[in-house]
Amino acid sequence: MNRTTMLQQLDDVQEWDIIIIGGGATGLGAAVDAASRGYKTLLLERYDFAKGTSSRATKLVHGGVRYLAQGNIKLVREALKERGLLLKNAPHITNSLSFVLPCYSWWQKIYYGIGLSIYDLMAGKLGLGKTKIINASKTKAQLPTINEKKLSGAVVYMDGQFDDARLAINLAQTATENGAVVLNYCAVTGLIKDLPAGKKVKQVCGVTVLDTLNEKQYELKCRVLINATGVFADAVLQMDDTTAKDIISPSQGIHLVMDKKFFPANDAMMIPKTSDGRVLFAVPWHDKVIVGTTDTPIESHSPEPTPLEEEIAFILQHINQYLDVNVKRTDVKAVFAGLRPLVKKGSGKKTALLSRDHTIMVSTSGMVTITGGKWTTYRKMASDVVNNAAFTAKLEKRACITEELKIHGWTNTIDKKDPLHYYGADAAAIKALCVNDATLSELIHPSFANIKAEIVWAVRNEMAMTIEDVLARRTRLLFLDAQAAIDAAKVVASIMAKEMNQPNDWIEQQVNDFTKLAKQYLLS
Repeated sequence: MNRTTMLQQLDDVQEWDIIIIGGGATGLGAAVDAASRGYKTLLLERYDFAKGTSSRATKLVHGGVRYLAQGNIKLVREALKERGLLLKNAPHITNSLSFVLPCYSWWQKIYYGIGLSIYDLMAGKLGLGKTKIINASKTKAQLPTINEKKLSGAVVYMDGQFDDARLAINLAQTATENGAVVLNYCAVTGLIKDLPAGKKVKQVCGVTVLDTLNEKQYELKCRVLINATGVFADAVLQMDDTTAKDIISPSQGIHLVMDKKFFPANDAMMIPKTSDGRVLFAVPWHDKVIVGTTDTPIESHSPEPTPLEEEIAFILQHINQYLDVNVKRTDVKAVFAGLRPLVKKGSGKKTALLSRDHTIMVSTSGMVTITGGKWTTYRKMASDVVNNAAFTAKLEKRACITEELKIHGWTNTIDKKDPLHYYGADAAAIKALCVNDATLSELIHPSFANIKAEIVWAVRNEMAMTIEDVLARRTRLLFLDAQAAIDAAKVVASIMAKEMNQPNDWIEQQVNDFTKLAKQYLLS
């Protein structure tokens, strides 16, 4: 993924079959799908890949137990199939995980036991294991810090887990390997339209683009445009039609990250119902524990959402109800917020009840918009939107092949104890960098296993352009320990500057910008 080479193609290609706006899960999935079908595909992302919602998930690949309780059988069945496909096609960044659901009466064990057994059955041959009911002592053994007061036992079921931002980068690489051009820091500033013969309404036939790093502008032509901008979909819809009404009802979810001493389990914990109607998870991840999430309707949105004080208090209050240790604000290593692009439905105010199904719209101008959905179903969403785009533009009909398509990094030899196992097949090349330069095997921070070679690899092969790209999304240090990320910033910037031939003032500016950003991930 060489950015300079890809930018050159913007000058060389006269017309793209499909241009995709948005480099999150949905857009990247669509780029993989379209390119693997043989369509000439370009993806444009205003910031970095997965900068928004797609790097801020609970890190679960799941059917959605909550959606089953809501009666959304179609979404659960679809998501369970997609969970199985993702674990098969990207084993290096996914894994199955045991979830323990504490119960405080015998009827809860029966009720949730039956429900989760149905959940298992719906997965069919892609199931991960059978649900079982355990007693209170076994529950304590699996969750050592669980509060035993009135504990009757638990229901244990299997689900999936992944690294969201790493998957996004691997999808960008997969799209590239299949012939797509994918570019970060390229903002779509306007739409180009013409009036073809036989049409009464002007049709979208391209976009104007600003490369925000080089300040260069482009006019790019395409046969069809896909709007996959998630929570920002309304802005593109209104770029197309200034009278278009908002269709997105943004919902904020936050997560707190803490040391494993507060939750020293290898299994996750799922609390099935909180006071706002959501489930609460405590999930082991990268040797920390993620606790979340909330479901807060918000009016305005930005690329860096701010956790609300009441959300932080809500999670601390609820997790402390279930643990026999007390988690304080000062114990939180990082807090991050993400925005769900939920599609409006009526005048309801409670976003926890809004559907997580995806929605596809085709404007009178021929622009295809996809929004809603969830990470787990990104591949099915991509297939649906590319089908719609190909039909709209009368592209040659070609079948989707992504059910069997291995994602970049796929390998059948994974050592989960290797700190580089998240790179899959690329791990060997990163280790080879250390052979050529022993200093690259040094840690970027003494408390984490990330090494300097990962920084070099990110710049050379993963289109990392800023230290935020590296510390937030190529490695996950910002999301695991914000202060550690701040401490590592100078080291990372120096390595990147050497690779990118950047001057000393670039290092200083990058460190200052990142420190300002990272402080938003700290609880004061």
